[in-house]
Amino acid sequence: MLVAVVGAGGWGTALALVAGRAGHEVRLWSRNPAVVESVGRRRVNEVYLAGHELPEGVSATGDLRGALEGAGLVILAAPSHATRELLERMRGATAPGAVFVSATKGVEVETGKRISEVVGDALGAEAARRFVCLSGPSFAQEVAAGQPTAVVAASADEELCRLAQAELSAQNFRVYTNSDVVGTELGGASKNVMALAAGMVTGLGLGTNSVAGLITRGLAEMTRLALAEGARVETLMGLAGLGDLVLTCTGGLSRNRRVGLELGRGRALEEVLAEMAEVAEGVRTTRALKLLGERRGVEMPITREVHAVLYEGKGAREAVETLMSRPPRGEFEGYRL
Repeated sequence: MLVAVVGAGGWGTALALVAGRAGHEVRLWSRNPAVVESVGRRRVNEVYLAGHELPEGVSATGDLRGALEGAGLVILAAPSHATRELLERMRGATAPGAVFVSATKGVEVETGKRISEVVGDALGAEAARRFVCLSGPSFAQEVAAGQPTAVVAASADEELCRLAQAELSAQNFRVYTNSDVVGTELGGASKNVMALAAGMVTGLGLGTNSVAGLITRGLAEMTRLALAEGARVETLMGLAGLGDLVLTCTGGLSRNRRVGLELGRGRALEEVLAEMAEVAEGVRTTRALKLLGERRGVEMPITREVHAVLYEGKGAREAVETLMSRPPRGEFEGYRL
């Protein structure tokens, strides 16, 4: 099967490598000419995933419509804020029956819509029915290095889940299936906000008690929102929820955790982001999830405090003090297990 990967950051490139290892011809699209040149000349994306040679079946191009021509599997790996514009450019260029696999872990800030909903808006209901969300604990560098990784492919159509599972499972990249698209998408997006908070806690010099508490209460907050949006609780306890949350809140390769770490040390957000080559999705997603929580009337204290630090000038230490001074409550208030 011909696979198109739209977005050649670290994660998109790692997925192109996975698809190539699985024996597919892969066209990797990038808007960055340096990426196309690097892959073409050295078979390595030196810009975003240095040190990992791509299989011979993987090529890079700056021609979006050319990349999509004849592709049976289209992997969406661009940042969430760029996805709608790319999808609109893709209109009419994808093969009939092409399956759209979203590897984007974010929510559209302006609308609060998940990527599956954005696909429906931009490409129509038929494309939305052929949608799969790919999520789970998966740092690009470790996937590219061939380290054992488990992710989940979620779709309302079981056959599409199994198609993505079959076509992308290769060399220590294990794909599970799930029918809960809402929970899988929201788990992948909301864990980035919690990673910002976990980084702030660490940057303040607080210890593992604090981080463990933050992760656990973060999972409760993620679950409340996901259930309000129609997700299933078990999805948030699985790879797209707890698994990805633990990885992103504790792993040294997490961009969102790194941003939070520097904020906790007192640096300005603009300064931290200016040093980063790739997007930390949680910075924008915080705004989107705050919007969703307010729409649904869901209590999201961690998200609210992260938003205050990012956008309202509140200090990280003050945000922690606000969380710790909240009125006592039951551990499982706000959702039913």
